[in-house]
This record gives sequence, C-alpha cells and structure tokens, in this order.
Amino acid sequence: MKKIIYFFLFIFLLSNISYANEKKIQVIDGDTIYIGKLKYRLFGIDAPEIKQICEKDNIKIKCGVIAKNALKNKIAEKIPECVVKDKDRYQRFVAECFIGKESLSKFMVREGYAVAYTQYSKDFIEDEKYAKENKLGIWSMNFQIPSEYRKSLRNK
Repeated sequence: MKKIIYFFLFIFLLSNISYANEKKIQVIDGDTIYIGKLKYRLFGIDAPEIKQICEKDNIKIKCGVIAKNALKNKIAEKIPECVVKDKDRYQRFVAECFIGKESLSKFMVREGYAVAYTQYSKDFIEDEKYAKENKLGIWSMNFQIPSEYRKSLRNK
C-alpha cells in the first residue's frame, strides 16, 4: 500500500514540476508581464514606457528600462499569482499580481518605478506619496508621467 501511495505522490509532484515549467514568466516592461501565454497589465499603476527617457543631473536615463528591470528582479524566478480585475482594450488581463503576499503594483509604485494610475484606481496613492516624499526611483529624476509621454508620441 505504501508503494502505491509513494508512486502517486511521485506522479503528482512530477506533473506539478512540468506544469510550472510551462508557466514561464516574461517581463515586457514595468507594468506588463506574460505568464505562460497569458498577458497581464498590472492593475492600478503606470510605469515609464520602455523607450522613455528621464533626466537626473543633466544625464539621460532609460527609466523605462530601469522600471522593467526592477519588476524583473522582484519577480526573479517566481511565478506571480494574479487576481484578474478586468480586460483592457488590448485584450490584456488587468490584474493585481502577487509574489507571496506582496502586491507587485504596490511594490512598483512605493519604490518609485511606477506612478499610481488614478484614472483607474485610488489604491496606490499613498504609496506614490511615499515614493515622491522620499525621492525614490523616477521621483529622484525629471520625468514625464507615462500617460502624458504616450500622448505626446501620438501627437507627433
């Protein structure tokens, strides 16, 4: 009987390992990720665009790349758990994603790698205030709000 239980336990563990390998994580930018084939837009935040440039002490800084790398480093090799709240016009799932109990949206705003996207949520206003007061991330630089940056690109 023990052998049968161990056999099924082994099969169960093996199937979970292969399933986890199918769910590869890819960070697109500071607020968009793929988990497997599903694309998620992090809820309530707006990170600098990948090509967006900020400035600090007259030095141009790729703040979009910095935001992407911050999210990538935070996730590392873990698979986030996401709670889908909506689907956007680009057919991405809008979701609050977590590593353990920590919200990636909250982390990105509180550390200054994204702004609170108040057009869609008021959840991260205090985190943005904290980052701003402590001059964290983009708040230590001159930068254009990501939505305004995108708008300026459309108007060119």
